[in-house]
Amino acid sequence: QVQLVESGGGLVQAGGSLSLSCVASGNSFSVNIMRWYRQPPGNQRELVADIDNGGNTNYADSVKGRFTISRDNAKNTVYLQMSSLKPDDTAVYYCNADIWIMKRLANYWGQGTQVTVSS
Repeated sequence: QVQLVESGGGLVQAGGSLSLSCVASGNSFSVNIMRWYRQPPGNQRELVADIDNGGNTNYADSVKGRFTISRDNAKNTVYLQMSSLKPDDTAVYYCNADIWIMKRLANYWGQGTQVTVSS
C-alpha cells in the first residue's frame, strides 16, 4: 500500500508565493509520473503540472511562468513552487502519481491541501 501526503498549503496574499510538497510512502514501490491537480470552488479538478522521473515537465497554460514543479526521486517527493499567485489560484491542490507495485502500475491521490489567495 502506498500513501501520498501533501503539505504546505495555506493563505497568501495576491502576488505572494507558496510551496507545496508531496511525499509518497509505503513498501516496495517505484514512482513514475507525478502530478499536481487543483480543484477551485465549484469547479472541476484540473491538471496543473506533471513531471516524469527523468525530470521532463508539462504545465497548464494558466500557470506557465509562475509555477515550477520539481521532484526528488531519492525521497519520492514532488514539489510545486508557486509564485505571483492570483485569487484564481485558490483551490484544493492534490498530488497524484502513477506508482509501480508488484509489477502493476496504479494511480494514487493525496488527500489535498487548501491554497487560498486573497486579493
